[in-house]
Amino acid sequence: MEESTGGEPERERRPAEESHRPLPEKVRRRVVALTGEAVGGLTVADLPAPLRQYARFTPARRVRFGGNAMAAALESDAVFRQRIGERLREADPELVQALEGGTAPAAADPVDVAAFAYVLRPGDWDKLVQTAGEEAQRAQAERAGEQAERELVRLREELAQAQTAARDEAARLRGELDAARRENDSLHRKLRSALSDVKRGEAAARRAKAEAEEARSHAAAQKAAADSETRRLRARVAEAEAALEAGRRAVREGRSVEDMRVRLLLDTVLDAAQGLRRELALPPATHSPADLVDAVEPGRISPKDIAHRALSEEDPALLDQLLALPRVHLLVDGYNVTKTGYPSLPLEKQRLRLLGGLSMLAAQSGAEVTCVFDGAELAAPVLLAPPRGVRVLFSKPGQTADELIRRLVRAEPEGRPVVVVSTDREVADGVAAAGARPVPSVLLLKRLGRT
Repeated sequence: MEESTGGEPERERRPAEESHRPLPEKVRRRVVALTGEAVGGLTVADLPAPLRQYARFTPARRVRFGGNAMAAALESDAVFRQRIGERLREADPELVQALEGGTAPAAADPVDVAAFAYVLRPGDWDKLVQTAGEEAQRAQAERAGEQAERELVRLREELAQAQTAARDEAARLRGELDAARRENDSLHRKLRSALSDVKRGEAAARRAKAEAEEARSHAAAQKAAADSETRRLRARVAEAEAALEAGRRAVREGRSVEDMRVRLLLDTVLDAAQGLRRELALPPATHSPADLVDAVEPGRISPKDIAHRALSEEDPALLDQLLALPRVHLLVDGYNVTKTGYPSLPLEKQRLRLLGGLSMLAAQSGAEVTCVFDGAELAAPVLLAPPRGVRVLFSKPGQTADELIRRLVRAEPEGRPVVVVSTDREVADGVAAAGARPVPSVLLLKRLGRT
């Protein structure tokens, strides 16, 4: 005896009364369907363990997924079979009573009789199942025979209709075949005529294509010539426009540069005159007969005159005298000075140290100061904020700082004092020939060291 869950009494297991023959398929399906409906009225504890997972299914799903399990439980579990029989007795008491009396109602479905007998297992139930299965098979065979007879009659009628339709269709097809043959002969004649027309058309098309190709080639040649002429004219127009614009720009720049040079020279002359007036302490000029007397007038001081005084070329006082000239412009060869004074520093620190000293010198002297560096020494663009009072320039690619210094000297008006700081003899000679005063780099370094 096996104890059930939930405290229910033990379920007795009796040897199943086995059938000696397999159930007919229709009877088996009916037995499974009846069991699936009856299981819904049982508790989970009343079900064998394999069927408990289907307890919450609908009857249709229960039959679909648990049909084999229910059939096996009915065959092997007598208690489960008795419980299903009780549900069947409640569902159809008349049929159950008749089966238990050993007879089957004449009007009952043989399949239902066999299914109920299999579940209830009355006396001689195996015979009832077998008899009901045979009757069901016989009834099915009779229905199949009647259906086959009806199908045979229907097929004979369809065959007769098909034969009639085939004869009609054959007659119609023969007529259509004759008409098609006649039409085919006509189409052959038309085809031969059309082929002849096509050949003539192809010959005309070839002639037209050749003429079109010739016309296209001629047009392409004319277009190429026209394009060449257009490009030539456009190039001439562009050259003319460029020349015109260059002329206009040259006129504008020339006028602007000349005006600037004249104005700067005028300011230089005025500042020099005022400086001489202050230095010589000249009294206000008055018109008198002595003005007509021929005499030697005092000369105007220039950077070249200062060189003849009793000062050494390396005396910082010499640079102070030069920077005291009116409207003087100091040009510094940057790397020439830094590599003379502090060559061990990186280039960036060399520039910063020199520019710091030049800024203080410009503030003290009031002179215009320009520091020129060689652009070829740069590994990347320099991010540098020039100090107050100092103009910082780098030479362009392909140009040295020496060339830029000579261009700056040539840009100054004749007569303006220009001092160039460089130890390079070529630079010194070049600027001296242009009217500037060259001084060595060591002179500037001593002057900056004194600041």
